[in-house]
Amino acid sequence: MEKPNIFKDSIFPITTVVIAILIVWHVFVVVLNAPFERDQAARAGTTLTFSELLPKVFNQERPVLPAPHQIVAELWDTTFNKPITSKRSLFYHAWVTLSATLAGFGIGTALGILLAIGIVHNRAIDRSLMPWVIASQTVPIIAVAPMVIVVLNSIGISGLLPKALISTYLSFFPVVVGMVKGLRSPEMMHLDLMRTYNASRAQVFWKLRWPASMPYLFTSLKVAIAISLVGAIVGELPTGAVAGLGARLLSGSYYGQTVQIWAALFMAAALAAVLVGIVGVAHSMVLKRMGVKP
Repeated sequence: MEKPNIFKDSIFPITTVVIAILIVWHVFVVVLNAPFERDQAARAGTTLTFSELLPKVFNQERPVLPAPHQIVAELWDTTFNKPITSKRSLFYHAWVTLSATLAGFGIGTALGILLAIGIVHNRAIDRSLMPWVIASQTVPIIAVAPMVIVVLNSIGISGLLPKALISTYLSFFPVVVGMVKGLRSPEMMHLDLMRTYNASRAQVFWKLRWPASMPYLFTSLKVAIAISLVGAIVGELPTGAVAGLGARLLSGSYYGQTVQIWAALFMAAALAAVLVGIVGVAHSMVLKRMGVKP
């Protein structure tokens, strides 16, 4: 049997894609930032050669599209050169967003599992509730978020909870769908066998349905944790928040600081990758303990 080649199977394809993205990115940096520099030169009564243009487009203070090295420099400055407690630190803002994300994810997961159990075990709930669960996701979150924030603020509720509820709104749906599929995944012969043993509904659930649903649950949780982060960021936008990754995006938009916007986006992407990775590790551990290969 041929041994897997890690470089050929993983490192080389990923490196190739990254290099291709960087090449395209640099091309668009020139294309999108060059008009400003040419306009400035024309107003000064001069013209720029291509060799004179390149350094300028890659080092603009407020570029249309920041160069990769500008984003890396901003990330380094706002993560390692600033105290974690500073409001200019991306770690500080990431923690604010993370707290709302985890709260919403926890509520959404619990709600999704409970709804799925009800849908699977009660035909009336299945027929009446499931269509509303699906319909709820047709409403754009950008329209729901301001209403939730305004209503809760009017009754004196602000801070973490409104953002967490927006994350809950987004995260419970994949959990419901995944768990319904998972709880219904046991084959009929296995269900008949449990009935032959005179197992109660609770025993069927805990001995058969629940273990069978684990792969589906964790797959749903990976989607839910990522979308919870999106919900927390969106929840920070209509509030005029002063802390959180959404607040960094908002302030960067107000003042035309595109490098700050892209740095916050990359931090959000890194945070999402870490969260999904943690869920993936938990997935592998649970399945390994159950004796199933992930």
